[in-house]
Amino acid sequence: MKKLTQTSIAFFSMLLIASCNNSKKNDAALINDKKAAIEKLKADRTKTDEEIKKLQADLEKLDSNSSNSAKIKLVGIALVTSKDFKHYIDLQGHVDAENISYISPRGMPGQVKAIYVQQGQLVKKGQLLLKLDNAIVNQQVNAAKQQLEGIKTQLSFAKNIYQRQNNLWDQGIGTEVQLITARTNVESLDNQLKAVNEQVKVAVEQLNTSNVYSDVQGVADIVNVRIGEIFQGMTPIGPQIKIVNTTNLKVVTNIPENYLTRLHKGSVVEISIPDANKKITSSISLISQSIDATLRGFVAEAKIASDPTLKPNQSAIMRILDYAAPNAVVIPVNTIQSDETSKYVYILAKLGNGKSIAKKVSVIIGEVYGNNVEIKAGLKAGDQLITEGYQNIYDGQIINTQGSL
Repeated sequence: MKKLTQTSIAFFSMLLIASCNNSKKNDAALINDKKAAIEKLKADRTKTDEEIKKLQADLEKLDSNSSNSAKIKLVGIALVTSKDFKHYIDLQGHVDAENISYISPRGMPGQVKAIYVQQGQLVKKGQLLLKLDNAIVNQQVNAAKQQLEGIKTQLSFAKNIYQRQNNLWDQGIGTEVQLITARTNVESLDNQLKAVNEQVKVAVEQLNTSNVYSDVQGVADIVNVRIGEIFQGMTPIGPQIKIVNTTNLKVVTNIPENYLTRLHKGSVVEISIPDANKKITSSISLISQSIDATLRGFVAEAKIASDPTLKPNQSAIMRILDYAAPNAVVIPVNTIQSDETSKYVYILAKLGNGKSIAKKVSVIIGEVYGNNVEIKAGLKAGDQLITEGYQNIYDGQIINTQGSL
């Protein structure tokens, strides 16, 4: 019995040892598997990290909003060149005619008795347009002429008496007083004749003022009067007769007084008349000699050729050249930035390692017109101006121009 028990114990001990050996072998295999899996994951992670870094680098070049984009900025550049720069004054004007006549009576206003012109009719200079009432003046003319004829008769009689008296005096008949009296009568009547003759001329001239003539050749643009009405020329609602001659046209504008020293007769003007689709090049032909107290400006005119499509008072745009600089450095005005001390722009500067950086350059600006500004100092032809992305860069920042314009 004792021997059986010892045998059993030995058997179970052998089983336990064998079981432990098998367990150790399984754990080693599992550990090896785990290590192999870890190494594989590490290799995959390394590859993934490399791909992430590559994508991140590409993103930094292309995405200006990337968190690391401050390192390299994508910008656009343009080559600075020199060209002629011109500055214009843009003003609103209107077409006008050199010869516009507002007809009025030469004498006092009068009642219209006859009308010899119609609106739109072509009239000649000196053509009779209206006939005004002249009954009273006509009577004055007749009376003056009758008085003239009476004095002529008296003068003829006085001359005859003087001649007779002079003949008698030559024969020693009569007195010297009689001769002097006869001569004095002749002289007095002769003076009266001259005075009345002048009165007749004045009366005739007054009679002629009842005839209203055109003082220019042109078209009757306005005829606003009827028979029986009083013709006075101008009324509160405008002229009664207006004659327009469009042979010689001009464009007129009012220029602010601060431009007075920058303009002169002969300044080039580019005229645009939108309604007629016309563009005309002319020059200043007249500058007024005084400043309007209300508008605080002065009048300038530019003559243009006659054109049937253009009408007086038609709207026009005048671009008057007041400044020109040949071979000037000109850049877009929106690229100019300001700080506490100066105005500046950014240009591209190349480093020795092949990289490019943004370089801050102070500039002195001249005139500004439209989208362009004249650069007096700071830039030269051949510089590479940063025209896109300049708002978010700093002096010395590395930049990239891939895909820039």
